[in-house]
Amino acid sequence: MHRCPARPPAALPLVALAAFGVLLGLVAADWPPLVRWDDTVSAALRDYGTARPTLVDWLRTLTSLAATIPFVAVGAAATLLFAVRRERRSAVFCALVTATVPIAWGVMHWALHNPRPVDGFVVVESSGFPSGHTSNAAAFAFALVLLVWPRAGAATRAATLLAATAFALFIGFSRVALLAHWPTDVIGGFLLALALVSVAARVANLGRVDG
Repeated sequence: MHRCPARPPAALPLVALAAFGVLLGLVAADWPPLVRWDDTVSAALRDYGTARPTLVDWLRTLTSLAATIPFVAVGAAATLLFAVRRERRSAVFCALVTATVPIAWGVMHWALHNPRPVDGFVVVESSGFPSGHTSNAAAFAFALVLLVWPRAGAATRAATLLAATAFALFIGFSRVALLAHWPTDVIGGFLLALALVSVAARVANLGRVDG
C-alpha cells in the first residue's frame, strides 16, 4: 500500500471559489476603492523598481520559474513518476492540477478584458486577471504540500510548507513589482489555485489509499 496525501476540507474549494467570484465581480465592475488600491501599490512599486534596476533584472529572471512551460513540465514529470510507481490517485491528482490551472486562467484572460499596468518592467499584451504565473506557483506550492505531508516527518513537513509558501508569495510579489499585474490579479491567482487544487484533490480521492 502507498500513503496518500490527505484531502483539503470540503469547504475550502467552496470558500475559495466564492471569494474568487466576488473579486472577479469587483474587478469586472472597476470598483473604485479596488482600482485606487491597485494604482497606489503599483505606483509605489514603480518608483521602487525604477531606482533599483539590478533588482528588476533579477526579478525578471526568477519570475520565469512559474511560467507555463516549467509548470506543465514539472506536472507532467510528477504525473509520470507516480504512474510508474503505481500511485494512481497521486498521478491523477497531478494530471488534473497540471491541466486545469493553466486552462482556467487562460480562459479567464480570453473572456475578461482587464488591462495590465501601463509601461511595466515587462511587456505582456494579454489580459491580466488572474495572474497566470501566480496561479501556477500557488498551485505547485499547494500540491507539493499535499503530496509531501503524509510521506514525511514533522521537520520535513514544516520545511516544505515554509518553502512552498515562500515560493508562491515571491512569485506573486514579483508579478506586482514588475508591473506585469495589478495586486488584485495576484490575489485572484492565489484564490483560483486554491480552489482548483482543492477540487483536484477531492476528485482524485487523495484521502484514500492505493492498494
